[in-house]
Amino acid sequence: MSNLIVVSNVQHWPLKIPDVSVISAKEYLTDPAYGGHLRARVYNLCKSYHYQSIGYYVSLLAEARGHKPLPQVNAIEDIQSPGLVKLLTENLDELVQKSLAPIKSEHFDLSIYFGRNIAKHYDPLSRELFNLVRAPLLRAYFDRHGEEWRMRSLKAIAASDIPPQHQDFVVQAATDYFSKRKPWLHPLIAPRYDLAILHDPSDPEPPSNAKAMKHFEKAAGELGMHVELITRSDMSRLAEFDALFIRDTTFVNHYTYRFSRHAAAEGLTVIDDPNSILKCNNKVYLAELLTRHQIPIPRTVLVHKDNLEHIIPALALPCVLKQPDSSFSLGVVKVASETELRQKVKVLLEKSELIVAQEYLPTAFDWRVGILDRKPLFVCKYFMAPGHWQIIKHGEQAQDFVEGMTQAVALEDTPAKVVKTALKAANLIGDGFYGVDLKQVGRHCYVIEINDNPNVDAGNEDGILKEALYQQIMAVFLRRIEERKQGNRR
Repeated sequence: MSNLIVVSNVQHWPLKIPDVSVISAKEYLTDPAYGGHLRARVYNLCKSYHYQSIGYYVSLLAEARGHKPLPQVNAIEDIQSPGLVKLLTENLDELVQKSLAPIKSEHFDLSIYFGRNIAKHYDPLSRELFNLVRAPLLRAYFDRHGEEWRMRSLKAIAASDIPPQHQDFVVQAATDYFSKRKPWLHPLIAPRYDLAILHDPSDPEPPSNAKAMKHFEKAAGELGMHVELITRSDMSRLAEFDALFIRDTTFVNHYTYRFSRHAAAEGLTVIDDPNSILKCNNKVYLAELLTRHQIPIPRTVLVHKDNLEHIIPALALPCVLKQPDSSFSLGVVKVASETELRQKVKVLLEKSELIVAQEYLPTAFDWRVGILDRKPLFVCKYFMAPGHWQIIKHGEQAQDFVEGMTQAVALEDTPAKVVKTALKAANLIGDGFYGVDLKQVGRHCYVIEINDNPNVDAGNEDGILKEALYQQIMAVFLRRIEERKQGNRR
C-alpha cells in the first residue's frame, strides 16, 4: 500500500520524509494514476479544508476511490464546528488542566504533529486530540478562564504553518508514524484488505498468547489480508484499516470500548462490536436478559442496599457475589457466613448501585463454548485451579496467578444440551465472537456468563481444530469486509 502526502503546492513542501510520495492536490485529483485501482493511504496536508476547497475534495475523493484518507471528510467537518470541537474534547478536561497547569500566560497554542508535540510533556494531550480529530498537523488554541483552561478552537494547519525550528522534529514524528507499518513481504496472495489487531503487550492475561497471534496473522495473510498489531496509542489510525479485531481485555469505561466505537463509526468490520462489549461486560444486564428469555442460570438475586436480607433465604450459604463488570475471576467472591456476606456486599455496593448474588454450584470444570457468527466454533473444559473454587486463582500481584487445566473437546463429543443452551444465550447478544461459560450439574445445564472477546490461546482452545480455528475466524472477517464493501457500492 502506497503512502501519499497530498499538499496544495509541492514547491512549498519543506520536509523530506523517507518512503513517502509527496504530490500536489491537483495531481491527485486529476491524474488517472491515483484512481480507485491504487491501494493508498492519503495524508491530506492541504492548506485549507474548507467546504468544497481543493483540500476538502482530496479527502472526499480519496474516500470515493477506496483510499484511506487522513483526515476523513467527517473529521474535516468536526474541525470546522466549534460546537463539535467542544463536544469532542469535553472528556479531556482533566488532562487539559494537568497538562497546562504550569503555564502562566492567558493563552496557549499547542502544535500537534502526527500526535506529538516538540515538548514531550504535552504528548499525552497531543495524542488524545489527534485520536479524536485524526488530522496529521493540528493546532489547538486554549484560553485561561480564572483557574481553568478551555479550548477555544482546533484547526488543521498546512506544512507552511510549521515554524522552521520545528521542521526537523516534524520529519522525525512523521517518520516514526510511518515506520509503525510493517512491510508486506512475499505475500501468498496480494493483500486486498488491512486488518488491525488491538492488543496490549504488557497484559499478563491476554485473550490470545503470542503463538496464537502468529496463527491469526498467518491465516489472515493466506486470505489476502494484511495484519498489523496496534496498541492503545493507535486510535487515530483506525480509518486506515478495513477491520478491527480486539485481542485486548475489554471493559466499557476503557480504551478498548472507545476503539470499538470509533471503528464502528468509521465503518470498519469490528469484532467485538461496541454493543457486545457493553452488554457482556455487565452481569446485572446478563442476569436480567437470561432470566427474561428463560435460559437457565443459577438462582440469582440482584442486590441493592435495601434487599440484603433476601440473599440468604433465596440462595443459602455459601453463595457467590459478583461485581457487574468482573472478569477473569476478579471481582467475584464466595462468601460462607452472614458476617462475610455483609462485609463483601458493602464493599461491592460502593462501586455499583446493583451487584449480582448467585447460588454456589461446585463443579470440577466449567464448559466454555466459543461462538462466532451465531455458530458454535470450539468447546473446552476449564478446570478449577488446584485447591481453588475458580478456574483462575489470583495472588496479590497482577502477574501472580494460577490457572486450572484447559481441555479442548470436539463439538460432536459435547453434550447437545450444553451447545444448544450456549448458542441460545449468545444469540441474544448478537453475531459477534462470544465465549459462553456453563456449569453442568447432573442433567441440568446453567449459563454462568457470556463473554465478549473470548480467549483463543495456542495449545488450549485450538486443541481440536488447530490452524483451522484461526482460518475460520479470519474467514468471517473477510466475508464481512466484502459484504460491507459490496453494500457500499450499491
